[in-house]
Amino acid sequence: MSGHSKWSTIKRQKGANDARRGALFTKVAREISVAARQGGGDPDANYRLRLAIEKARSVNMPTDNIKRTIEKAAGGGEAEQFEEIVYEGYGPGGVAILVEAATDNRNRTASEVRSIFTKAGGQLAGSGAVAWQFEPRGLITIAGGRDPDEIALAAIDAGAADVDTSAAQVEVYTEPEDLEKVRTALEASGVQVESADSAMIARQTVELDDAKARQALRLVEMLEDLDDVQRVTANFDIPEDIFAEVAG
Repeated sequence: MSGHSKWSTIKRQKGANDARRGALFTKVAREISVAARQGGGDPDANYRLRLAIEKARSVNMPTDNIKRTIEKAAGGGEAEQFEEIVYEGYGPGGVAILVEAATDNRNRTASEVRSIFTKAGGQLAGSGAVAWQFEPRGLITIAGGRDPDEIALAAIDAGAADVDTSAAQVEVYTEPEDLEKVRTALEASGVQVESADSAMIARQTVELDDAKARQALRLVEMLEDLDDVQRVTANFDIPEDIFAEVAG
């Protein structure tokens, strides 16, 4: 199983507690704000906003909060303005890491990200240093309950680029521009879609020993705990015993 799949599974499990839910609300609100400011407040005409709203609902963000965030961002005025930045770096064992942030203070965020890389045995790198090791994809996760092979066939028929049935949940990968089309087709065929989002997927993964895997996981977790950080992607492959230990 890829590092992406394993870490996303761990995050879903860890996201159940209230403290992390509050942090998720902050991150999702920023995503909604950026999407609404860039493409307008109508989710029917702004696909990125529609994805952000669906993500907010998936973490049980109150509808009133979603509505207020959209209105403030789309209306301009006193709404906070967030700048999107991607940081690149290396973690323990030479793992490539992408850190996507939405910040209202570039200097603060850069300082915090650099500090965490250093403390966790990594190194912040320049623009373009590791980005080439990832490719943009649409990622759809499917809830259990149906034959994975049936889901895979339905996904391929809908235009999916690839399907992974080896994980606990079926993961469907699409070209970025096909995400909405594939999601809609799957739902129309009766498949229960748990989430649909844009993602960066590693072209190849790096195998880590137990010690380096623990270090890499800690680095990713520390980065994700920053309010300004929206998403962290790494190309590690985690040993099964470490995955079981961290997933708890």
